[in-house]
Amino acid sequence: MTNHNQPAGATGQAKITLSTAGELAEALPYLLGFRPDDSVVLVALHKGRFGGRVRLGIPERPEDWPSVAQQMAHCLIGECERRDGRPDSVVAFLCQDATVMAPDSAQRVMERLRPFAQLLRTACGCLDVPVTEALCLANGRYWSYCCPRPECCPPEGNPINTGETSVMAATAAYAGIHVRGSVQEVRARLAPLQTALVAEQTRALDAAAMELVPRIFAGVSREEVEAETLDLARRVMRRLLDAPGEDADLEADLRDDELLAHDEAATLILGLQDRETRDRAAEWMEGAEADCALRLWRALARRCVGPYGEYAAAPLSLAGWIAWSLGDTVETDQALEMALTVDPRYVFARLLNAARADGVDPEPVRRSLRGQRAGREESADAASEARVPESAPGGGDAVEEAGTGGADTATDAGASRAARGLEAALRRRGERRPRAGTRPAQAGARAPRRPSGSRRVNRQRTRDEG
Repeated sequence: MTNHNQPAGATGQAKITLSTAGELAEALPYLLGFRPDDSVVLVALHKGRFGGRVRLGIPERPEDWPSVAQQMAHCLIGECERRDGRPDSVVAFLCQDATVMAPDSAQRVMERLRPFAQLLRTACGCLDVPVTEALCLANGRYWSYCCPRPECCPPEGNPINTGETSVMAATAAYAGIHVRGSVQEVRARLAPLQTALVAEQTRALDAAAMELVPRIFAGVSREEVEAETLDLARRVMRRLLDAPGEDADLEADLRDDELLAHDEAATLILGLQDRETRDRAAEWMEGAEADCALRLWRALARRCVGPYGEYAAAPLSLAGWIAWSLGDTVETDQALEMALTVDPRYVFARLLNAARADGVDPEPVRRSLRGQRAGREESADAASEARVPESAPGGGDAVEEAGTGGADTATDAGASRAARGLEAALRRRGERRPRAGTRPAQAGARAPRRPSGSRRVNRQRTRDEG
């Protein structure tokens, strides 16, 4: 479930009035920041202005619709009450393209979803908030479930205006609102590879695991493995920095994949299973460093193939964290949802997901990680100066080398600093009122499809949990 609190990309400078069902249908992608597909979306209205909104994949089984409708209504209205007060009304969108491109196939989709729309209207009405409009969007057309007049809402539906010259498109461009592709396109950048490279990457992961486990049993310290992992990640990030990629471009992802060798990806994936190493990697969250880190985490998530599907929880959580830190809530929500799909118990993803749902500002977590990084670097510099006198031959080089090594191998004061920062931020939000802002459970709803081959075989955990 995706719970949004503000319109994507809204700047407060540009305003537009939406007065018809067609304008509402056209505005939905700009409101969410992406084009919803196979989704049900509820949007709250406060005195004619858009407020909170929730989105969920449309459940496949109609028998699940009543419970999902009730959960979505409670989630939206409860969260609105906690933040801005009870909404005046709700607008519902049911978006699902027909799989068969027959002339009347989209109309059949609309009719199939009509009972679900009625359940949503009833669930909101039971909470004393009316649904003033319920729209079905399918195959570029829209239908209103609330309008009985065929002269404005014909049985074949009305076309959705998607032209770049429309008032909505022009206003969004002026306001700097960027609409991503569909949810599936966003998720495709994070999903495991399904190409001929899968076999080679699986062999590389097997080899890396067979090398790492004996080293651990032989007494190699966690700090040494962490230093090796982070040093390799920095080298790969420098490589990515020298070959800039274009955002939201699958071709750029292919270029990034070519810059990451199978053995490098395997070493990084296994190394990030340690939560303290993962928290150190989470410090790369700002500026050009963050852009390169996000590209790396996407690439590593794509390399968690075959029986290593659950290992993707770490890079997916890091991708979600960096995207959130950069202000991209669309990729944040999808990355965290995918992380919790492959490993529902992954603590870091669960905390990030709860923080996003609760509207927590990521800045306190960033501040905590900055302080951790600065303190570690100061300690490393002090230790280096104490070990190597400035007058010693070659002292300058030795100090630099010792300082780097100290920074790489220093341990955090306690486990999972990022997780503790998130927990503290959530506590500061205070206790919620009963039934306020609770996300619907995935039970009964269609969970994100798990890429083929992602189930672990003879599941063995060689990593710290969460």
